[in-house]
Amino acid sequence: MKKVYLLFIFVLCASSTWGQTLTDIDTDKIFSLEDYLAWVREHHPVARQALLLQVEADAELMKARGNFDPKLYGDYEQKSFDGKNYFQIGEAGVGIPTWFGADLKASYNWTDGIFLNEEATLPDAGQIVAGINMPLLQGMMFDERRAQVQQAQLIQELNAADRRALFNDLLMDAVEVYWNWVYDYNVLQIFQEALDLAQQRFEITRESFFQEDMPAIDTLEAFIQVQNRLVDLADAQVNVDNSILDISNFLWYEEVLPLKIIAPLRPEALAVFESPDYDNQVATWINNLETIHPDLQAIQAKQEQLEIKERLKREYLKPRLDAEYNFLSGGFDFLYTSNGDDAQLSALLTDNYKWGLTFNFPLFLRKERAGLQLVQIEQLSTQYKFNNKEWEIENKITMLFQQLETTEQQIAVSEDMLQNYRTLLAAENEKFRFGESSIFLLNSREQKLIESQLKLRKLQADYKKLQSKVAWAAGQLQ
Repeated sequence: MKKVYLLFIFVLCASSTWGQTLTDIDTDKIFSLEDYLAWVREHHPVARQALLLQVEADAELMKARGNFDPKLYGDYEQKSFDGKNYFQIGEAGVGIPTWFGADLKASYNWTDGIFLNEEATLPDAGQIVAGINMPLLQGMMFDERRAQVQQAQLIQELNAADRRALFNDLLMDAVEVYWNWVYDYNVLQIFQEALDLAQQRFEITRESFFQEDMPAIDTLEAFIQVQNRLVDLADAQVNVDNSILDISNFLWYEEVLPLKIIAPLRPEALAVFESPDYDNQVATWINNLETIHPDLQAIQAKQEQLEIKERLKREYLKPRLDAEYNFLSGGFDFLYTSNGDDAQLSALLTDNYKWGLTFNFPLFLRKERAGLQLVQIEQLSTQYKFNNKEWEIENKITMLFQQLETTEQQIAVSEDMLQNYRTLLAAENEKFRFGESSIFLLNSREQKLIESQLKLRKLQADYKKLQSKVAWAAGQLQ
């Protein structure tokens, strides 16, 4: 991989032209699909954006867990009028939320003044309060804080699926552009070879004309063929240049600018590599779509979030009954007694305490019942979406795999056709050597051969794309 980086830094400079002609290309400088995709995974902005999803999910989980952070609090109030200290009331403490729904607290309270309410009067040393607030019905088994943490954990799964989906689509786009470049590069080679042959034939024909062995019209025919090949080569060169521009959209470096391929880099060879277990691989993908496809995994994570939401909505159907109990101290002594008796534990339980109950319950529960119904509707809609998406993906994989198999058969036929056209052209060349053919027939045979070569290269490039498209349809390009 370091070689690739150095190659891009020193060779893939941001050039505006294709630096050399085809004949100048060093065939050792191959920019393989593997190196290309490795570069895309590491440097492309979309790839980096996908990695941010994990950071975002971690932040969401931290935010949800923050609902269980202990909190310090304090309150102080004083009134003074006409030189009199009416009152001073202060409280400082810490509250500790727990996963089990209860809230713990510990505080220190103090009061002073000549106009204190009797309820607010405390021992001279102040008072420590240790208490618990516990929901007994709604919120006891489940509450919004716990729901937020569980949903944030599912956001991690959801974002992981989204990240895989982004990579899957990005790499498919990158692969398609790469094989377009490979195809255009091969077309350029074909027309370069055709031009070389046309130039050689023109030179031979012209020499034969000077020796009065061939008429001038054959020389003109040969020259026209050279001109046609020059036009074809120019078109092929433009297509290669455009393919290089398309590839540069995926060759980012340090988030600064896209790089551009220049000679001596060339793509890997265009050949068909068959996988003996490809049928089994596709069948495995189809049978395990629920667990491997990022789009389906994202929908499943969304459905699990809705299940958590439904559980919370059902919790709201219960009455709200909260109990609070506080242990009180005299100063710092929880076993405090004011009658002079020895300190006893019973004083803490029977004398030094404060407790209360809070209850509320909507009589019609219209808001709560409607909220639950809306969640259930959303769950049903999500399930329909999942079923439809799964069926679409399965059909897409099957369709692309059928195209792959058909293309493979077409390649086999095209290879035979190409060989037959080569044989016909060779025979026509022999006839031409003995004066039994013409430049027109020779050019016609050669044109058919070129068309056959182009068709074969197109099928081979399509086959490579389809191999990746089947994996892409299954969500397996990573």
